[in-house]
Amino acid sequence: MNNTTNIFWFRRDLRLDDNAGLFHALQNSDNVLPIFIFDSEIVDILNDREDKRINFIYQTIQNLKENLVKLGSNLEVYYGKPINIFKEITELYTIEKVFTNHDYEPYGLERDNAIHAFLSTKNIEFLTFKDQVIFEKQEILTDSKKPYTIYSPYARKWRSQLNDDCLKPYRTEEYFSHFLKNEKIINTNLITLEAMNFKSVKVDFPKPDIVINIIEKYAENRNFPAIKGTTYLGIHLRFGTISIRKLTKIAQKHNESFLNELTWRDFYMMILANFPHAAKGAFKANYDKIEWRNNKEEFEKWCNGKTGYPIVDAGMRELNATGYMHNRVRMITASFLTKHLLIDWRWGEAYFAEKLLDFDMAANNGGWQWASGSGCDAAPYFRIFNPTTQTEKFDKQLIYIKKWIPELNSFEYPKPIVEHTFARNRCLETYKKYLV
Repeated sequence: MNNTTNIFWFRRDLRLDDNAGLFHALQNSDNVLPIFIFDSEIVDILNDREDKRINFIYQTIQNLKENLVKLGSNLEVYYGKPINIFKEITELYTIEKVFTNHDYEPYGLERDNAIHAFLSTKNIEFLTFKDQVIFEKQEILTDSKKPYTIYSPYARKWRSQLNDDCLKPYRTEEYFSHFLKNEKIINTNLITLEAMNFKSVKVDFPKPDIVINIIEKYAENRNFPAIKGTTYLGIHLRFGTISIRKLTKIAQKHNESFLNELTWRDFYMMILANFPHAAKGAFKANYDKIEWRNNKEEFEKWCNGKTGYPIVDAGMRELNATGYMHNRVRMITASFLTKHLLIDWRWGEAYFAEKLLDFDMAANNGGWQWASGSGCDAAPYFRIFNPTTQTEKFDKQLIYIKKWIPELNSFEYPKPIVEHTFARNRCLETYKKYLV
């Protein structure tokens, strides 16, 4: 091996263990410089200067840096446009290769193409690897070699191809001695949140511990928002603080229902990669013809949890207060916005994107298009959740609702924004007009 410096660029993979791109970087070089970039193209457009996700990333980066220092290395942390950062780094180091893991989102692909082009002018290789999914892009195809657009047959094929090789961990620890030594690293300072115009906030983030007993009872408890029946691992999957291979192996052993959720995650990532038009418009083109009501006042009431439908309002208040919303309630609130209020699903998608700690573009887009009926494998347009029925099924004792709506039985709580049967009929008439 030679003495040139190779770079590993941390992104949605903020861990040292079982990291595909990091493994290949360390295996191929004696001098791997780890870097992280707070991408100004992303962070500068965030509306909340106390954004909890930025705080989560910052805390994680601090931990990564501390662990790398213990290994005799360090982490270079930057803030700015990635293309400009790489121009700066290539002036400071003699670089042969840059390693990172795949991104599937439209902006990420555009950014990586630009960086690849720039590095090519410097004769520097740009190498990316699959890390955040089990199967990606076109690894799971129909018999006619086309991407699936229906989940059930995709899931069957996904399961049939799942084996020990897919879940084999990348043993990065065998090459930790190949990190660039601390004294050779030029920029060892950690940029402050204040320098990026963010405030530090105290947030009790869920730890990425694998709670086996929750996973074992996932199928029976997952639909009840008053029970802690979900793992709260979404934020860790989003930012890669836990390995998808490790989690899939645990799900495979302990709970089929939980494994199914991980399969959905791969499915939506695959859809985004193969059908990028779905990022901004309806997967099914006809749904872009729907004439949405888009009443701003009603949208505000939905956002603030004041629709007069307790299960909907409880969900929105939970989201606004914590950055989380129970999975079952996400479906109910999304259905209510698109079907009861006839507000464009993209409005709700954008609001969730701003508020959810575990926001993931592929899953968020897929979930909203599922609720509105416009997605690749969506609920049919005539499926309209009845909030009252959903409450009776999943929060019969009103434990979840009363937690978030203390004024439930008082005059302070608003009357329903719209009557259910009227809203259902209006929705069916509107959808039929454009879809039948």
